[in-house]
Amino acid sequence: MRNDISDKREREKRIVSEMIQLYCRKQHKTKEGLCPSCAKLKQYAKQRSDHCPFMESKTFCSNCKVHCYKPEMREQIRSVMRFSGPRMIFYHPVMAIRHLIESKREKKRQEKQSRK
Repeated sequence: MRNDISDKREREKRIVSEMIQLYCRKQHKTKEGLCPSCAKLKQYAKQRSDHCPFMESKTFCSNCKVHCYKPEMREQIRSVMRFSGPRMIFYHPVMAIRHLIESKREKKRQEKQSRK
C-alpha cells in the first residue's frame, strides 16, 4: 500500500513537471530547461505533492476539496494546466490518456457518492 502511494506521488510529480516544461517551452520560448518563474512553480508543485495528506484517496489536485496552493501559485498552475492539458495528447499521449481515464473514473465515483 505504501509503495502504491509513493508511486502515485512520483507519477503526479512527473506529469506536472512535463506540463510545466511544455508550457514554458511554448509560452516562454525556452530552449533548454525552465525559466526562473516556471522552475519555481515546478519546485513548489513537487513540495505540495510531497506533503499531500490526501494522496491515498485523491486522483488529481483539481478534484481535491482542500486547495493547499498559495493563491498566486494556484493561478499559475491553472494557467499551465489550461494550456498544457489539451496539448499533452500530442507530446505525451500515454500520460494524457491515463489522465482522461482516471478523470472519468473519479467523476463517476463522485456521482455515485452524491446520490447516496
